[in-house]
Amino acid sequence: MSGALSITWDPLLPVALLVALAVLAAGLVGVALWRRARGAVWRGLAAAAVLGVLANPTIVQEEREPLPDIALVAVDRSASQEIAERPQQTQAILDELETRWPDLRNTRVRMIEAGSRQRPSEGGGTRLFDDVRRALSEIPDDRLAGVVVVSDGQIHDVPETAAKFGADAPVHLLLTGEPDEGDRRLTVSDAPSYGIVGKSVSVTVAVEDLPEGPESGGTAELRIARDGGQPQRVRVPVGEPQTVQVPIKHRGRTIVEMSVAEGPRELTLANNRAAVAINGVRDRLRVLLVSGEPHPGERAWRHLLKSDPSVDLVHFTILRPPSKQDGTPIDELSLIAFPTRELFEVKIDEFDLIVFDRYRRRGVLPQLYLANVAEYVRNGGALLEAGGPSFARRMSLFRTPLGEVLPGAPTGEIYEQAFRPRVSEIGRRHPVTAKLPKAGGPNANPQWGQWFRHIAAQARAGDVLMRGVQDRPLLVLQRVGEGRVAQLLSDHAWLWRRGYDGGGPQAELMRRVAHWLMKEPELEENDLRAQVQDGQLTITRRSLETGPSQVTLTRPDGSTEQLTLKPTDPGRARARVSAREIGMYEVTDGERTALAAAGALNPKEYRNVRASAEKMQPLVATTGGGVVRYATDGVPRLRKVQPGRERSGRGWIGFEDTNAYRVTGVAQMPLLPPLAALILLGGLIIFAWYREAR
Repeated sequence: MSGALSITWDPLLPVALLVALAVLAAGLVGVALWRRARGAVWRGLAAAAVLGVLANPTIVQEEREPLPDIALVAVDRSASQEIAERPQQTQAILDELETRWPDLRNTRVRMIEAGSRQRPSEGGGTRLFDDVRRALSEIPDDRLAGVVVVSDGQIHDVPETAAKFGADAPVHLLLTGEPDEGDRRLTVSDAPSYGIVGKSVSVTVAVEDLPEGPESGGTAELRIARDGGQPQRVRVPVGEPQTVQVPIKHRGRTIVEMSVAEGPRELTLANNRAAVAINGVRDRLRVLLVSGEPHPGERAWRHLLKSDPSVDLVHFTILRPPSKQDGTPIDELSLIAFPTRELFEVKIDEFDLIVFDRYRRRGVLPQLYLANVAEYVRNGGALLEAGGPSFARRMSLFRTPLGEVLPGAPTGEIYEQAFRPRVSEIGRRHPVTAKLPKAGGPNANPQWGQWFRHIAAQARAGDVLMRGVQDRPLLVLQRVGEGRVAQLLSDHAWLWRRGYDGGGPQAELMRRVAHWLMKEPELEENDLRAQVQDGQLTITRRSLETGPSQVTLTRPDGSTEQLTLKPTDPGRARARVSAREIGMYEVTDGERTALAAAGALNPKEYRNVRASAEKMQPLVATTGGGVVRYATDGVPRLRKVQPGRERSGRGWIGFEDTNAYRVTGVAQMPLLPPLAALILLGGLIIFAWYREAR
C-alpha cells in the first residue's frame, strides 16, 4: 500500500464568473500600477488571495494498491505444431518458463491455447491471433506487460503492425522446429470448380522439394485417383508446374485425390496429398426415344422427357414398315425416312440415353444396328426398354442382339388383368424405388392406382425392384459392362400420370430410373459417402446387402480405426465420429472409397510446414519484441523493463513495468482553511490601506 499527494481545485463560484473577476481585478490593479498609486501591489496581492480562496485549492491524498502486471502466453496448438519434435519442444519451453516466471516481480501469467485445430477456419489456416485478441479483451490495457507466442511461426492471421495488433506491449516469439528444415509438398495452383460430364478438365499441380537447392530436380511419381478409384500413375518433374487431364464421368461432385511419394527430406506426408472437388454438370442431355407404335403411353413418355429444358429429345415413331405396299406415291407421303444409319451407327455414341417404347421388329432396324445398341451399352451407354405385348411374341426385341443385354427373358405369357405394382424387398433398399410416395410398408398394400397389362418374364440377371401379377418381375435394373439397362415389363405406367384409380408417381419413378441409368451419384445402390460438418464426420453407406457394415477410417495424421455402421433406413447405414483435425479423411469398405475434408480441401496449414519467423517478424519488430529459436538458443531469460527502454536483447526478452495501481481510499482537506484565509485576507487589506494612507 502507498500514498500520493496532489492538489485539485474546487471553485466556490462558477469558473466563468471566477475568470471574469480575475480579469476585472487584473485590470484595476494594472490601472493602479500605471498611475503609481500607493498600495497597488498589496491590493493586487489581496485580490489574488481573494481569488485563491474562491478557487478553493484542495489537497488530495490517495491510498494506492499496486496491481500486478499481466503477461499473456499463447501456445500454438495447430496441426503443424504436431510435426516431428515440435510437441516435445513446446512442452519443454512451457516447463522452463514455469521455473522462470518468479524472476518477474509483480507479474501474473495468463496462458491460453490458441490456433487450435478444433476450430478449423476458412482455408484451414492457423488463426492464432483471433484467440489472442479474445484473451486481450479480458485484460486491462494498462496492465499488459507483454505477449509470448510459442509457435512454429506458421500463423495466418498475424497483424502487420502494433497499431493493428491493438495493444502497446512487446510481442515475443519462441520458435519451435529445427533450423533449415526440408520438406516435399504437392500444390494445386489451378483447378476448375466444374466440368462438363463426358469431357476432361485441366488441373495444374506442382511437386516441390523445399528449400530449393542444387539437390532439387529429378522426377516424382504422381498418383491421381478419382472418387477413390484405382489411381493413375504419371511421372512429373520436380519443381515445375504440370497440367494433368481429369475426365468427368458423372454429374455432381467428383473428388480428385493426388499424392506423391516421400521426398528426400520430409517433415510430414500430410502435404504430399492434395484434393480437388469438381462439380460435374451436363451440357445437354441427348435422349433417343424410339416408339414402335402409337399408344396412350407414348405421349406420357414425350411429356416426361420434354418437360426438362436440358433434354434434347430425338423421337421417332415407326408407323410404316418398309414392307408396306399401299400404292401411295412417295412424294405424297408426309412421313420422313427413318435415318437408321445416322442414328444407330454414326451418332449412336452421342446419346446419353436410348429408350425403346413398345418397339417390335418390323424390318426397319437391321440386326447390325441393334447389335450396335448392345455394344453402346457395354461401352457405358444407358438403355431403357418399356415392353408391350410384342415383347412376348416372336417379333420381340429379345430375339435380337439386344437380348444379350436385357435382364428379363419373356415367357410368352401376357397378363391382361388388374394389379397394383409392388416394390420388392430389394426395391425398398434401392434408391430408385425406396420411399416412393404411396408405396406402402413391407406388410401393407400400395396406395397407388392399378395397371392392366403385365408381360411375364424371368429375370436372368440384375435387381428386380418392382413386381406385378403372381410376383413376376415388373421393373428390372442391370449393369452390363460399363453401361446400364432398365426393363419395364408393362406399357401401362401412363395410367398413373392420368390419375386413374388415384394415380401414382410415374414421373418420379421414371426420373429416378433415367438418372440411375446415367449414373447419377445420388441414385447409386452401392455407395459410400463421407461428409464433415460442425466437427463431425458422417459416414453413410448404401447397400443392397442386409448384413452389418464395417468401414476403415484413415484420419489426416495417418491413424486408422474400424467403424461399424448402424442401419437407419432400409439400404442405409450410418456412423458419426469426431473430426476435429484439419485435413483429408478417407473411408473405405474394401470396394469403395470416400473422401471428406475438414476445413479446406488443401488447407493453408500444410502448404508450408517448415518452422519460420517470417510471418511474425514485422509484428515482433514494431512492438520491440524478440525472436528466439528453442532448438539453438533455448529459453531466454525474462526481465522487467521500464517504459521507453529496450524490450528485448541477446538471450533475454522483456516485459514492461506498467506501474498499474488501484485507489483504495481518498482524503481531502482545503489548502487554506477558512480561518487562515480570513487572517491572510484581512492582513493584506489592512497592510494595503496602511501603505496607501502614508
